[in-house]
Amino acid sequence: MKPPPFEYAAPDTLEEVVSLLQQHAGEAKILAGGQSLIPLLNMRFARPAALIDLRRVAGLDGIREEEGRLIIGAMTTKRAVERSRLVANRQPLLHAATRWIAHPQIRNRGTVGGSMAQADPAAEYPATAVALDAHFQLVGPNGARSVAAEDFFVTYLTTALDENEVLTEVHVPVLPEQTGWSIQEVARRHGDFAMVGGVFLLGIDSSRRCTRARIVHFGVGPTPLRSRDAEQLLLGEAPGEAVFAAAAAKVDEAIDEPLSDVHASAEYRRHLARVLTRRGLAEAAGRVA
Repeated sequence: MKPPPFEYAAPDTLEEVVSLLQQHAGEAKILAGGQSLIPLLNMRFARPAALIDLRRVAGLDGIREEEGRLIIGAMTTKRAVERSRLVANRQPLLHAATRWIAHPQIRNRGTVGGSMAQADPAAEYPATAVALDAHFQLVGPNGARSVAAEDFFVTYLTTALDENEVLTEVHVPVLPEQTGWSIQEVARRHGDFAMVGGVFLLGIDSSRRCTRARIVHFGVGPTPLRSRDAEQLLLGEAPGEAVFAAAAAKVDEAIDEPLSDVHASAEYRRHLARVLTRRGLAEAAGRVA
């Protein structure tokens, strides 16, 4: 398979990137790691007039901590996140989610920003970003702006990025104390996209009551699905099997139109979401001493 013809550019600055995006008026694609885009090109599902390669733009990779947040450059590879002690120590959920992604060869090349901007509803990173209240820094002709993860993912493979904007950084809060976490997923084979997955956070106080909850599923709709009613049900409750089962039932109610395809029926995906919710909440609670 071969991609359709396109122009190729490898600018040195963000200003050049934005200028090129404007010149091509919505007909250009950003090339970050290319692990999703190149297959789409080869299968001719994507037909951009131009590819704008970010690899020569300085300052778009790296991981640092500032004021209680991890700031991750959009061109940082998933492998770099996986190997980062800073991420493992300060945001272990993001670190664990990274290790679920595909295979080492993919993580060596695939980038954090590329995965977020691709917005595949079965991918781990978008759901993790929503669960962690991450923010995305976008740069365009009108300057920079910040968008919350929950507002960034619009629908299948579609984000709040304007056609002339580029994602430059992902800001992820560090994990608060007394907060347990879990990521669960079921896939046909190791490294495949998940049929259904879930990301879970539980804050538990000294009296063993839930003070904070996040429940976000992926693979069940066009974007990561946050179950707010299930989260609300957990607040003030002592963690346990009964309340986790009740939260799982609320998750089922929140899934309006689950995907149905050759890999899994809609009803099977609903079942998986319920099961993974119970498992994930139990694991998250168990991580809080």
